[in-house]
Amino acid sequence: MLNPLKLLTRIGDKAGSLGAVISAMGCAMCFPAIANVAAALGMGFLGQWEGLFINTLFPLFASLALVMNVLGWFSHHQWHRSLLGSIGPILVLLSLYPWFEYDWSTYVTYTGLGLMVAVSILDMVSPASKRCDDETCPA
Repeated sequence: MLNPLKLLTRIGDKAGSLGAVISAMGCAMCFPAIANVAAALGMGFLGQWEGLFINTLFPLFASLALVMNVLGWFSHHQWHRSLLGSIGPILVLLSLYPWFEYDWSTYVTYTGLGLMVAVSILDMVSPASKRCDDETCPA
């Protein structure tokens, strides 16, 4: 039987990662490397909504990915997978708010986005499975 929580976390994690990357593509001033890739893919029109993307959608999608990775622990009980999946969104959120004034925050954002995409790809290639039964799993 298909576990609805597992399905929700798998889809939500991918949606959060993809949404964060596309939101970053819309901000040429903040993320010139990603914006150049977006322009090469024909998505340069996203620049007109730069404020919406960077102020609203980017943190929203990063938060979605963070929540889905934390909820994923309840589905597969693998703390290392949930921790690895949470590091990227945490780095993105930290680089957007408390660390935004520093020059190196852009590198932290790129690292966080890269981790989000890498963990999503890892999850598609090697999906998490529950490593314990209901009696032996911690509550």
